[in-house]
Amino acid sequence: MLLDISVVLAYALAMLLLGWYGMRRARNQEEFLVAGRNLGPACYLGTMAATVLGGAATVGTVRLGYVHGLSGFWLCAMLGGGILVLNLFLAKPLLKLRIYTVTQVLERRYTPLARQASAAIMFVYALMLSVVSVLAMGTVIQVLFELPFWSAILLGGSVVVIYSSIGGMWSLTLTDIVQFVIKTAGLMFVLLPICLTRVGGWDALVAKLPASAFALTTLGYDTIFTYFLIYFFGILIGQDIWQRVFTARSEGVARVAGSLAGVYCVIYGLVGALIGMCARVLLPDLADANNAFAAIVRSALPDGIRGLVIAAALAAMMSTASAGLLAASTTLTEDLLPRLRGGRASTLGMARLFTLLTGLAVLAIALLVNDVIGALTLAYNLLVGGILVPLLGAILWPRATTAGALASMLLGSGAAIVFMLKDGLEANTPIYFSLGLSLVSFVVVSLLTARSQVAARAA
Repeated sequence: MLLDISVVLAYALAMLLLGWYGMRRARNQEEFLVAGRNLGPACYLGTMAATVLGGAATVGTVRLGYVHGLSGFWLCAMLGGGILVLNLFLAKPLLKLRIYTVTQVLERRYTPLARQASAAIMFVYALMLSVVSVLAMGTVIQVLFELPFWSAILLGGSVVVIYSSIGGMWSLTLTDIVQFVIKTAGLMFVLLPICLTRVGGWDALVAKLPASAFALTTLGYDTIFTYFLIYFFGILIGQDIWQRVFTARSEGVARVAGSLAGVYCVIYGLVGALIGMCARVLLPDLADANNAFAAIVRSALPDGIRGLVIAAALAAMMSTASAGLLAASTTLTEDLLPRLRGGRASTLGMARLFTLLTGLAVLAIALLVNDVIGALTLAYNLLVGGILVPLLGAILWPRATTAGALASMLLGSGAAIVFMLKDGLEANTPIYFSLGLSLVSFVVVSLLTARSQVAARAA
């Protein structure tokens, strides 16, 4: 265990050193928020894949594989599909806008009020996204090193908060590249082969699990469709992902490297599901499936190698935690604070300060929440239910109005909250009802206000 701890501590120290180097490069607002819009293919591929595949994609997919078998890969598959579509079809117009946040698109189409309303929803989404990965880090550290949960949260989360606050997007990019390499090696080329060997090989895995574990629909069509609505569309409109798109040097970099990142996500999901299936054979009596990843790492791997895989898992979680943290703070400093400061733009110092404050809020929330998939679903339900319809309407429907957009955001996000409280975080009803109410209110209010505007102009 001492060797494992040494490996993990060395990794954490490396992340802090990269954060310090990123601080030296982030000398203005654009460098801090979008790395100077100058990333090439290798950096863009690594940072895009690392951003998407965090705590839920690692711990959550292993859990889904443990419970449902191979169909647990659908979570990562939907994330990867969203990355593919975003980079193939939306990256070009987004790069031309030269903006920092998703909500700036809504301001250009509607009014500043629509930007403020959507920014509030986006802030909660990004904040909870960061919380999810800090929770996942805490779960792994707690189980493997037998620490109290609160100390595991603070140990893992504080590293993310420090390097994100001092270097911004440059720190995130540099750490993401290292994290991408480590998690690829640790999970795909170390943990999965060892787990399959411990089980007795592929044929033994097939023999020891029911046939349903190898079907792609065991998760359930309704859950797969819900994942499509939440994660596929969530990727298309999430601030954390758009902010990565803004870092690309050119349209070609985003299209090619971003597409490869999408394919990588699907493969990562298959690997995670297979690890979960191996854990089900080797550890069939786990009290909590959320601990499947940490438990299989602890039981299947020797000292030293275990530390490498722990570092790989933490790498995946830190990437998404830092992405959500910077997305939340960027939404604060670019969308919400200027309104309170009479339109004055934020400075580099303010960006660093509010990234730190947002990070402290993430740690506080993580100490109060304990369900990784549930917290992720909460974030995406609010995002998709509240912003998807007015954002697509801004792009595709000329008759959309500000009143329609505001009604859609209010009723959509409100419905998501009500049904999450009523039916639970992992129920399908929150996304169905929130999207339905968001769409209906958007169309009806836009048509009514468009007519009133035409009548007013005629009078």
